[in-house]
Amino acid sequence: MCKQKYVNNNVYICIMKNDLSIIKGIHPGIILERELRQRNLNKGPFAISLKEYPQTLVSITKGKRRMNINIALKIEEALGIEEGYFMILQVYHDIEEAKRSQKREHPDLSKLRRVLFWDTKMENINWEKQKKAVIKRVFERGNDSEKKEITRFYGAENIDSKLKSHEK
Repeated sequence: MCKQKYVNNNVYICIMKNDLSIIKGIHPGIILERELRQRNLNKGPFAISLKEYPQTLVSITKGKRRMNINIALKIEEALGIEEGYFMILQVYHDIEEAKRSQKREHPDLSKLRRVLFWDTKMENINWEKQKKAVIKRVFERGNDSEKKEITRFYGAENIDSKLKSHEK
């Protein structure tokens, strides 16, 4: 479907929402895994048919290894996928990884009491994956300055949605 956006009287840009815009940022190996599963293809024999080591393909599908140009071209040709598809996904994934590494990884730990997280080392907390548990704990047991820091770190909308989902 094409949405038309008029730039001036005669020229317009066609804006399309395609599959790529939906999945960009996802590791290409995950998409490859799904594609192989849908086609009932086993990774080992498929890798051998490409003259690649099965371990290489397994590492890619688990997201532990980057997709490289040579393997991407072989896979795309074998599966009849448009050339460059997997490398475009890899670039978008790399962009997301770079943004994540630039983003602040944790709240200001000096504003949180260690006793609040008595059962773990605060340095080992995965603040993104354990967001719901962190928010719940701070808002049940934390003081006002701790609540303020967690709200600043996650954002008020995240706090509200996590607390509301916890109430249910």
